[in-house]
Amino acid sequence: MNGTIKVIVLGSTGMVGEGVLHECLKHPSVSAVLVINRRPCGVIDHKLTEIIHADFHDLTALEGQLAGFDACYFCLGITSLLTKEAEYRRVTYDLTLHVAGTLARLNPHMTFCYVSGAGTDSTKQRRAMWARVKGETEAALMKLPFKAAYMFRPGYIQPTKGLRNNYRFYKLLVPFYPLCKTLFPRFVCTLEDIGLAMIHVTRVGAEQSFLECADITRLGEAAV
Repeated sequence: MNGTIKVIVLGSTGMVGEGVLHECLKHPSVSAVLVINRRPCGVIDHKLTEIIHADFHDLTALEGQLAGFDACYFCLGITSLLTKEAEYRRVTYDLTLHVAGTLARLNPHMTFCYVSGAGTDSTKQRRAMWARVKGETEAALMKLPFKAAYMFRPGYIQPTKGLRNNYRFYKLLVPFYPLCKTLFPRFVCTLEDIGLAMIHVTRVGAEQSFLECADITRLGEAAV
């Protein structure tokens, strides 16, 4: 893709979304970013437009502002820990597909990047509830009429220094990242890698639609 791109980032009040937004605002190939949040993300930048919207299951009132974008970086989600399957499915599957379906209709040339997770089960055979639901979500997204859709499956994510929404668990593991990268390169990547890889697949594409940590790192490095 020649020229600059306009992107939508969803989930920018969480760790991954904030990191992806950070990379988009820094990158010269991104000319405009729209974020939609239930509460302000606290970021101010000349590239950035923020919409505060309470109900992601109903985007009717926003449709006039959602057209004309080249990509959506979907980083929104909830943890499966202590969450019942019905609620997890309502957010992970129902909400995601509603948003994605709306964007596919309004932006047929859009690239959609979905943050899933390492261990997601596209075969629906695993017992882990989250893996099955994520797998179903991935499969449904791949059927939507986007220009392209990429399923990002990170494992451990090294947070970006200085951002406000880094989870405490990840902060504790930060000093061990070099060792983990050496011992388990297939299962770790950086938050910077994820953001840059999303920009790269929007502009250039990728050979595969399902991106594991090693793929994310490779594509992120290619985008620099």
